[in-house]
This record gives sequence, C-alpha cells and structure tokens, in this order.
Amino acid sequence: MVEPARPGEYEVLATETVHDGRIITVVKETVAMPGGGDSVREIVRHIGAVCVAAVDDEGRIVMVRQYRHPVRGYLWELPAGLRDADGEAPLATAKRELAEEAGLAAERWSLLVNSYSTPGFCSEQVLVYLAEGLSAVDRPEGFVVEHEELDMTVERLPLDEAVQRVFAGGIRNSSAVIGVLAAARVRATAPQLRPADAT
Repeated sequence: MVEPARPGEYEVLATETVHDGRIITVVKETVAMPGGGDSVREIVRHIGAVCVAAVDDEGRIVMVRQYRHPVRGYLWELPAGLRDADGEAPLATAKRELAEEAGLAAERWSLLVNSYSTPGFCSEQVLVYLAEGLSAVDRPEGFVVEHEELDMTVERLPLDEAVQRVFAGGIRNSSAVIGVLAAARVRATAPQLRPADAT
C-alpha cells in the first residue's frame, strides 16, 4: 500500500516532459519541499509490468534465460512482461505472458507481492503472481517470437536450487529475485495470499 502525501505536501509546481516513448515517459517536476524551497525531480513514468512465479507439482519453478541489452548479457528471469495491451487486466497479462514465454497455463493463481522497482525516480510497479497447477498449452494465436525471445530458453529448477542461485548471485533480475524468494516462503509457511485479481 502506498500512503499518499497529505494535502499541501510535496505539491507539484511545474512539470516538463523530456521524453515521451512507448514504454516510458521522462518528466522533470518542480516540487515544493515540506521544509521550504523546492526541488527538481527527474521521474520515469512507466506503464508497469507483471511477473509469474510458476511452480509445478514437483516443486520446480519455471525460469527463462533471456538477453537484456541494457546489462549487455543474459539473465535468468521469471516469465514476465509489460502491461502494454490496452484494457488488459494485470492477471490477464500474466496469463498471456506465461503462455507466450513458457507455453504454459495454470489452474490456480494468487497475487504474491507488489513491488516498485526503483521508486526514487521511477513509477514502475510490478505485480508478481504465483501460478500453480501447470499444464502445457500452445502459444497464443498471433504471438510472434522475435528479437531477444528468439534465443530465450526455458528451464524448470527445483525451488530450493533457485533460492540458492539468488544468494549465489546467479539470479539478479529484481522481479525474479522477489518471485523466487516469495514462492519459497509460501511453500515453507503457507501464508494467506491475496486473490489473483487484487492490485
């Protein structure tokens, strides 16, 4: 939950759009500070994303290995994607991404966690889902594998091994780190999870 600022706190005095792209918009905002004066903040407005911790009946988590150009290398990740389809609910996006990237569907869905990736300058929120009761499905009609996804590989790792890879530095994608550790905690302690359609 985000606790909103009180009325009059951190009032935005001016906004300038620096870049307006498909995935992000970069703005400069002049903000009134509570102690007096103002400050300029550079903010990346992001459309948001979903991530899926898909765990099979044998306790293995589905991981994908994908090239990520900003870090100039391959990362182990969970199936994930941008919330870039107009009008698509986050859960529908998660289901679509699991089918597109891993060729899987799930019988049971829960919302594991919400995460702001880098809230100091970016509004991106990632909804991390737990998917269980996995079955193979065809990729959605019209889905075209292209670009970095052409050499993406899919593996199922025992959840304990995935946790060890996180602590050994082998899994560094932040959503994957969160999803792996949260899924492991759920299997160990069975906390009450939110319904999949929560936000």
